[in-house]
Formats: sequence, C-alpha cells, structure tokens
Amino acid sequence: MKILQINTSARSTGANSTRLADRIVARLKARHPAAAVELRDLAANPHPVLDEAALTALFTPAGQRTAAQAARVALDDALIAQVQSADVIVLGVPMYNFGVPVQLKTWIDAIAKAGTTFRYTENGPEGLIKGKKVYVALARGGIYRDTPADSQVPYLKAVLGFVGMTDVEFIYAEGLAMGAESTDKGFAAAEAEIAERVG
Repeated sequence: MKILQINTSARSTGANSTRLADRIVARLKARHPAAAVELRDLAANPHPVLDEAALTALFTPAGQRTAAQAARVALDDALIAQVQSADVIVLGVPMYNFGVPVQLKTWIDAIAKAGTTFRYTENGPEGLIKGKKVYVALARGGIYRDTPADSQVPYLKAVLGFVGMTDVEFIYAEGLAMGAESTDKGFAAAEAEIAERVG
C-alpha cells in the first residue's frame, strides 16, 4: 500500500488539520505496517496558481511549448502522477472563511486535467482516477458539520468525484476555536471516528 498525505494548511507547523491527517496516517500504518508514506506539504512547497501563463501552457500542444511552458506543465503532471501512484490519499483540510485553503484549490486545479484525470463522453464527464481511498481530515474553529454553512464537504465530494475519487471518508475535528474544553471534545470525537472508520 502507498499512502499519500497532503497537508493543505497555510501553516507548515502547528496546524490542526495536519495533526488530524497525521493521526489518520498513523492509524493506517498501524493497520498496514508495510505501507509506504509520501508527504506533500503545500505550505512548505507551494504549487503555482493557475494563471494565464499556466493556462496558455496547458492549451499549447506539447510539441509547440516553450521550455518554460513545458516546465510549468511538468509541475502539474508530477502532482497527477503522485496521485495516480497512491492507493490511499489523506488530505489535511482546515476551513478558511467557509472555504478550502488556496493551497488545496491550487492542488485541485493542477490534478483536474482533461484527457488525463477526467474526460467528457457522450454520457457526460467520466473521472479517470479510480480505485483510490480518500480520507479528508477537516479541522474547523466552529461547528459546521451537516449545516448550510459547510461548503467544504459538498465541494470536495463534487470535485474529487469528478476526477473519479468517489470512495471518500470525512473525519471532523470541530469547535477548535471555542475554548480548551471544546477543543478536547473536538479532537476526541475525531479520534473516535478514526478508530471506527480508518483502516
């Protein structure tokens, strides 16, 4: 088994979402001692945003790209290859202003590539990254689970499913900015979910 952990917090150290993702990976390693773990920290090693230069590079035929354009496309291709080679993907996701961090959005923009990770057919779009198990470690300061204010889960279900990753488990640590007791309760609830659902 190959586990890919992707930390999407803006902080490389001390992030609650990373703490939660680490616990999920530790649980997986305990259940599968031979598993290999690959870590991508999008704060320590940020991926370039999808800007006009990147779009131009992506839509230029491979044989006509400049060296700079080829290098830019290669950065996205490396992220795609990393996902394709993993059996299990663990995403550490904080909530920023009711949405996902820009670091995660940039990663999604990189891996969602027409003809590679999804394609359009006569019956609509088809995701091509299949057979993956995904765990999403959600860390929130407030309590948003199953409320209209939770825009993250519907978005992540939709975009991950669009590229073929439909076997997704969401693990929640909430109320982390509501005092020490609430923080303890939030992490305890997450630990219980990990024990029950990760393996």
